[in-house]
Amino acid sequence: MVPALTLTSIESEGAVTELARLASEIWHEYFVTILSDDQIDYMVNKFQSYSALTDQIRHQGYEYYFMTVENRYIGYLGIKQEDGKLFLSKFYIQKEHRGKGYASQAMEHLVAVCQNRGLRAIWLTVNRYNASTIAVYEKKGFKTIRTQVADIGGGFVMDDYVMEKQIL
Repeated sequence: MVPALTLTSIESEGAVTELARLASEIWHEYFVTILSDDQIDYMVNKFQSYSALTDQIRHQGYEYYFMTVENRYIGYLGIKQEDGKLFLSKFYIQKEHRGKGYASQAMEHLVAVCQNRGLRAIWLTVNRYNASTIAVYEKKGFKTIRTQVADIGGGFVMDDYVMEKQIL
């Protein structure tokens, strides 16, 4: 039986420091087959560094949560409520914990958040070449609603699908 997943809100400076470390670890392991090392470094620094995360939490309305199993951080997620929907900005699990049902447990939590807050959908962006993750989102009820290419600076772009899951 899979141990229960707990989501813990990230608010303290120490927790944000640990989040930035975990993000760098996961991004450098996962995206190496999709993005160049230079783009991974750039994106981690721009979006997942201590200063970027602190700004997102304090000034941009983002909420971050550790995914914890048996008192060990196995991943994290970042969300932002906007326009009657929940933006799932980040959803990452360490390699050794993937495929064990934790993503499903976290998604159930996100659906409950939407229901409790009266939000009508969860939406996200996912790299168009990230086939395994796209398949997971489709299995969870997400549908691709459009593509987008966003210039993120440094000579890099994010070439994504925008996906959405309706909440009843």
